[in-house]
Amino acid sequence: MTDTAEMIHEDALPGEERTLDPKPEWQPRYPGAGRLAGKVALITGADSGIGRAVAALFAREGADIAILYLLEDADAEETKRIVEAEGRRAILIKADVGSKKMCDRAVAQTIETFGRLDVLINNAGEQHPDKDIRDITEEQLLRTFQTNIFGMFYLVQAALPHLKPGAAIVNCTSVTMYQGSAELLDYSSTKGAITAFTRSLSENLIEKGIRVNAVAPGPIWTPLNPCGGASPEKLETFGENTPMGRPGQPNEVAPAFLFLACEDASYMSGQVLHPNGGIIVNG
Repeated sequence: MTDTAEMIHEDALPGEERTLDPKPEWQPRYPGAGRLAGKVALITGADSGIGRAVAALFAREGADIAILYLLEDADAEETKRIVEAEGRRAILIKADVGSKKMCDRAVAQTIETFGRLDVLINNAGEQHPDKDIRDITEEQLLRTFQTNIFGMFYLVQAALPHLKPGAAIVNCTSVTMYQGSAELLDYSSTKGAITAFTRSLSENLIEKGIRVNAVAPGPIWTPLNPCGGASPEKLETFGENTPMGRPGQPNEVAPAFLFLACEDASYMSGQVLHPNGGIIVNG
């Protein structure tokens, strides 16, 4: 199901979690309560970072997981092991979300394996710091939009025929959409598009009984930043500018995805949650 020749890999992104020191905290912080019992979730970027933490928590809450990832095989295998340790099933799907054909295949493989799809988590993303807008190449600009927002369109298009009333879509936007970011012009722009996409898709699908929401994390310790997604200067003080004075951990973000994916949020659609260390934004 993987066409590796079509993969595009720029810089060192998304990076390997197993090489980080300290390691990001992905472990669920509380026992499961069956919030996603019998459900199937497709999670993009689930090999590491926020995606791994979401996969671990969803599995604890009873969901089987389709783990979609780009290139980091060892990290993806570890996420699969984590899901299976929670007593749930998992499959690995190596795919580039920037390819419509691969997104179609990923959904088809999920349905072929599990027979259903209840939750779509659009978490995969990439970023490349540039202090001068003139340094953003045409290739980088196109690639960032392709991964961060085009992929969400492709996956929703592929998943929609299989999503029944009660299904949920949760997209990952960012605090940079609300605050801006001087070094992440193209990335922040895609996050603005994701928020608009979330609100518009909610309006589009609400009559079908499908809820669409988003999560806008602040600075979170994942492979994305230390593996090329942030400048060395920014890494030295990463997360210290938040009111809490530190970066967040993936397992501090995953519960926001769980809340929006399960029936606890049955009266919420078109909304954005903000696990960001206390940064006040107009969400």
